[in-house]
Amino acid sequence: QVQLVESGGGSVQAGGSLRLSCAASGRSMSIMAWFRQAPGKEREFVAAIRWSGSGVGPVYAGFAEGRFTISGDSAKNSMYLQMNNLEPEDTAVYLCTADSTVGFINVFSSRAYDYWGRGTQVTVSS
Repeated sequence: QVQLVESGGGSVQAGGSLRLSCAASGRSMSIMAWFRQAPGKEREFVAAIRWSGSGVGPVYAGFAEGRFTISGDSAKNSMYLQMNNLEPEDTAVYLCTADSTVGFINVFSSRAYDYWGRGTQVTVSS
């Protein structure tokens, strides 16, 4: 049984930092990613990292470039998201997702991933 477990969410003031973690078990993943969903909004891509198969290095959404850093440990089937200079607009549930596909997938699409965690809340106050 595949499980993805997130941790590290919380409440911070604008300009603060948080580090999210996600650990996968039950299957070796080739790509892991973060999405987020704010109340009343669609789920949106944050960042992805791939360590096997086709593709390139870390990929970020525009709003994450320069503020967020994704990293991973393929041996531990885990990934992390360091978020700096957080803004109130970053408030959302952050979801870990992963896939074991070695071939090409559209990393920006939530439909490309087979496995999802339950999410961790990030709240940024002004």
